[in-house]
Amino acid sequence: MKHPVAHVFSAMLAAMLLTGFAGPAKADATSDFDTLLADFWESRMVNFPTFASSLGDRRFNDQWTDQSINAIDDRQAERREFLRRLYAIDSKALSEDNQLNYELFRRNLQSDVDSHQFKGYLIPFSHRGGVQTLNQTASRLRFTTVQDYEDWLLRMSKVDAVVEQTIARAERGRKEGLIAPAILMQRIPAQIATQLVEAGIESPFYEEFEEMPDTISAADQERLRASAIATIEKVVVPAYRSLSRYFEQTYLPASRDSVGLSNLPHGDRWYELLTRNYTTTQMTPDDIHRLGLDEVRRIRDEMQLIIDEVEFDGDFQAFLNFLRTDPQFYYDNADDLYNAYLATSKRIDPELVKLFGHLPRMPYGVKPIPAATAPDTTTAYYSRPAADGSRAGTYWVNLYMPEVRPKYEIEVLSVHEAMPGHHLQLALQQELGDMPEFRRFLGFTAFVEGWGLYSESLGHDLGLYKDPYSHFGALTYEMWRAVRLVVDTGLHYKGWTRQQAIDFFKDNAAKTEHDIVNEIDRYIGNPGQALAYKIGQLKILAIRASAEAQLGDDFDIRAFHDHLLGAGALPLDLLQQRMDTWIAAQLSE
Repeated sequence: MKHPVAHVFSAMLAAMLLTGFAGPAKADATSDFDTLLADFWESRMVNFPTFASSLGDRRFNDQWTDQSINAIDDRQAERREFLRRLYAIDSKALSEDNQLNYELFRRNLQSDVDSHQFKGYLIPFSHRGGVQTLNQTASRLRFTTVQDYEDWLLRMSKVDAVVEQTIARAERGRKEGLIAPAILMQRIPAQIATQLVEAGIESPFYEEFEEMPDTISAADQERLRASAIATIEKVVVPAYRSLSRYFEQTYLPASRDSVGLSNLPHGDRWYELLTRNYTTTQMTPDDIHRLGLDEVRRIRDEMQLIIDEVEFDGDFQAFLNFLRTDPQFYYDNADDLYNAYLATSKRIDPELVKLFGHLPRMPYGVKPIPAATAPDTTTAYYSRPAADGSRAGTYWVNLYMPEVRPKYEIEVLSVHEAMPGHHLQLALQQELGDMPEFRRFLGFTAFVEGWGLYSESLGHDLGLYKDPYSHFGALTYEMWRAVRLVVDTGLHYKGWTRQQAIDFFKDNAAKTEHDIVNEIDRYIGNPGQALAYKIGQLKILAIRASAEAQLGDDFDIRAFHDHLLGAGALPLDLLQQRMDTWIAAQLSE
């Protein structure tokens, strides 16, 4: 029989283990994790000042990101140190919410660390923007005070350093055999040329000074404009002349004839990693290629039903040619095209309450894509609002050559880029309450773009696609994303030529040839990203189908969407777990 004193001592020891020891251990883990996340976010703001500025953190408004090779290596070392600190924390001692934060943070960091080995930073040029379009950074900034303009002037005065760092990275890459495809690089000289002005007032950098707020005095306006002209003529234009000489005399002639990532050192392994990172799955490029072919066949069958409905006299290719060439499907001027985008967006917004219980507080606007990059970029894109509420979200639409931008795409494109697509999801994510900053502003492409593509299917519920051609346009956009699975893997893993990819796209989608060529060049320049859309959409559709089947008449589409979006962007496996738990909870009620 245990002695009474020993019995009491055992009970006290047990209590100490449960409270006295476990409590501090859990508190220490939470404190260490909170500190780590805070340190990481502060590091991100310091190291990426233009990103900080776009979120409304104005402490670094006069700085550019240091893009020197040494700085990039230092940031990589810092990420490794963050990972070391993370693994030193016992995740099991964290709360359930923080265990999810831990896993998401780990995946984000590990992805960055794993990618560094392939030295993508040594291929610094993109035909879709970059060092040659630094002026467009201003579109994500606030200009309301004298200090805002002073900060922009200081940034402008440092453009030469950014150009020099870019040339240094490109030259290292050229010597190591890491160089961009010539077919993309041929687009860049014309973009650089927009910076080579004779007078500062003609520069794209001067645009922010043309119309200034009335709250800034006339004397300050005059002074700021004079400083802008001087900075442009003494620093900005000479820097771009230097870039133009290097690019046209050295880099462009050395650019490679091949287009696929597999043609670069360790390119196959690099693409396999990109495939896993962008899709948040373990699918191989071969798996994805086969899935893409299956989806193309399925959507082709749905398209044929609409061709039959409109009683078109001709085969599938003839119908696509009809859509690409008949004037009834196109505006002949940019203003009418722009107004159509505006009208469609206004028509969608009031219908959203049918599908969502929670809508973002932050509004969005519709703006034309800047003329300097419009010829070389895609039909539209979206940029998120500032975190401090100083700038709304922006749905950027391409008005270049309106005669190649079909009316039947406007509804589905607006649903994807604005509401209920990217603006709704990203603005809601920013407005989530008790959540670490990295969860509010970073994300997983498969979720973000998968949501955008899934949102296109909601157009029917929003009163869109009533016209058979608009319905065909919606299918064209889904086909577009299915084609991506085939051509992206084809280009970067299976040795496809650029022309093969263009031909496959043209054979299966009604997009115009101008758009198709720009899209294929986008995939060449950004390997793997295009895979995320269809993979994410199919996962969300499968989760919804499961919820509808299990819940039957109790399925609530508004509650489903609110919960799906309620944790921000998640990897697809963790999204599945979250929604399975939600379905089980609904069933138990």
